[in-house]
Amino acid sequence: MGFLEGCRTLFLYLAAFLPSPAPSSYPGRDQLALGPPSTTHFLPYGKPFPQFPAPSGPDTDGSEFLCEYRDLGPEWTNCSTPEDRSCWLKHTNGSQFNTRTNYENTWPPGITRKYYLEVDHWTINADGIDNPDGKLFNGTYPGPWIKACWGDLIEVTVKNKLRYNGTTVHWHGLRMWNTVEMDGVNGVTQCPIAPGENFTYTFRATQYGTSWYHSHYSLQYADGMHGPISIFGPSSASYDEGRNPLIITDWSHRSAFQDWQRELVPKPSFPKMNSVLINGKGNFAGAFPMKKFNTTVEKGRKYLFRIINTSVDTTYIFSIDNHNFTVMTTDFVPIYPYNVSHIAVGIGQRYHIVLNAVPIDNGNLSPEGNYWIRTIPADGCKGFETGNEPDERQGILRYNDSSTGTPTSFREAFSLECRDEEFDRLRPVHEWQVPETILSPTDVARFHVGKMPGSNRPEHGDKFSWWVMGKKPLWLNFSDPTLLNLGNTTWNEDYVVVTQNGNDETWVYMVITGPPVVPPPWACDGPCDRSFVPVAHPMHLHGHDFALLAQGNDTHQLANVTLKFDNPPRRDVVLLPAGGYAVVAFKADNPGSWLFHCHIPWHASSGLALQVLERQADLQKMMTEERLAETRRVCAGWDKWFANKTNHWNPDGPFQDDSGI
Repeated sequence: MGFLEGCRTLFLYLAAFLPSPAPSSYPGRDQLALGPPSTTHFLPYGKPFPQFPAPSGPDTDGSEFLCEYRDLGPEWTNCSTPEDRSCWLKHTNGSQFNTRTNYENTWPPGITRKYYLEVDHWTINADGIDNPDGKLFNGTYPGPWIKACWGDLIEVTVKNKLRYNGTTVHWHGLRMWNTVEMDGVNGVTQCPIAPGENFTYTFRATQYGTSWYHSHYSLQYADGMHGPISIFGPSSASYDEGRNPLIITDWSHRSAFQDWQRELVPKPSFPKMNSVLINGKGNFAGAFPMKKFNTTVEKGRKYLFRIINTSVDTTYIFSIDNHNFTVMTTDFVPIYPYNVSHIAVGIGQRYHIVLNAVPIDNGNLSPEGNYWIRTIPADGCKGFETGNEPDERQGILRYNDSSTGTPTSFREAFSLECRDEEFDRLRPVHEWQVPETILSPTDVARFHVGKMPGSNRPEHGDKFSWWVMGKKPLWLNFSDPTLLNLGNTTWNEDYVVVTQNGNDETWVYMVITGPPVVPPPWACDGPCDRSFVPVAHPMHLHGHDFALLAQGNDTHQLANVTLKFDNPPRRDVVLLPAGGYAVVAFKADNPGSWLFHCHIPWHASSGLALQVLERQADLQKMMTEERLAETRRVCAGWDKWFANKTNHWNPDGPFQDDSGI
């Protein structure tokens, strides 16, 4: 059986790379007799295949989203039920695609999904006050919900209609396995898409769950350029129906590009946010009409909620009055479920939770069935205007869809500390065993987050402090991405390139610290080239999930820490605690140049990032001229646009005034 199972896995692994049939070569869905939900349909030439509505599909647009596996035969059927969501597809011989499948190298062969995003300027009124400097995808805030099924090929064409900015789009948390050129980071994987130009991102949905896409061009995502993306697949906890993504963000009435100028002074005044929004709705200082997120549930049913934090500067404690819920996914990783009354959600992090729609009687049950949904900014991880802290009650859970009443519920007392979810609770269903190592400087790369004096940026003679984690603050050249320089044997120090060689079985270990003002002796080799500020940082790695081997609040204890190698927590964003540390590890099985950065835009723009150049020689072989043709076309378009100074927002000064990301 072991040999046969290995052959089956290899076949499916290879099938995932075969070109998926273009949807236009088959009848449209309106031509297929859908009828009641079913798992077997037929191609025009008679071959049956699994087709079924995504069990956690959209709840508001009135249409089913169908998963289709045209390269699988009638022996395969969908096996997701309200009683057991852990199974996705099953074969008559008992084989399954489920939550225990190693999605790092095995996935079902799906179809092609095509989307179009147009970037343009818009005035956004999200909280009762106009922001005239918004930038949106397809004129909506948040951007359109991109949907696919596990194993699908996703194609997204992005058209830039901005006046003074290029743009790129990053697909947050998606591995981009063997497709680094689609990661969407200007200066690293591509040049910016120039105004009037377009670029098509193509990548395989090898993972499943919920995330978001956003601009990676300077500070654009803070001005509105982000939206949700869901890959429908199995789950480790049962539920009856899914709800649309619940996007939590902080919001400003000014462009982030304006606020950035407050950082570019010798004594910066840190930018402040104005409001908290759920799915683009909120209320600034009691602005009317009241624009709060509402969702209605039926008592006794279980609902999948997809929570995404797309903030600029805020970690949240999320809760729903009178309710507990089950946490079952962290970022893109299914975990063994656990029950809580609240969770901490850092910037860039995502959670799938299941709400059991049965209110808990704490002596304050609502007779109308209305309960507050709370998004509480965490202590020490927020930046709002003094005297104008936003209301934590940003949404309403209703049991009666005709009710318009305001909830009178209250929340239980719990800590508002800025933190990640408890380390020991995050146990992945598909387990990793990480080879043991020790925290020696020769075996583990160390990066200490601090502030470094800079000079001549953005203009000659400027002397500002910049955030740093490598040897220097990151500063990229939009016209000269790393991916077009893979023959280099040395790198510009401003690119902060950290090379990691090896093969698919090589593990990379990294220690990231944010030392206190008085750091441990090992934080500096000789005189310190940086100062330390105890601030928390949500750290995001592109191209990989990483194993979180240790995390703590006191860097002085790092030498005595016990590392977890047996099925450690896994995700793609970790909160580096103020004055603390995080130890992470990942397999070098995805050649590319992968950004590792703080997800607070002010910090990323200030240089708090580096590039992990993974297996440069293998990557150079992969990146053939044919594969790089579109990258070169986009760079040529950018260079032509940039050469005309009338296109610059500041024709007489520097065009680039931040790191570029």
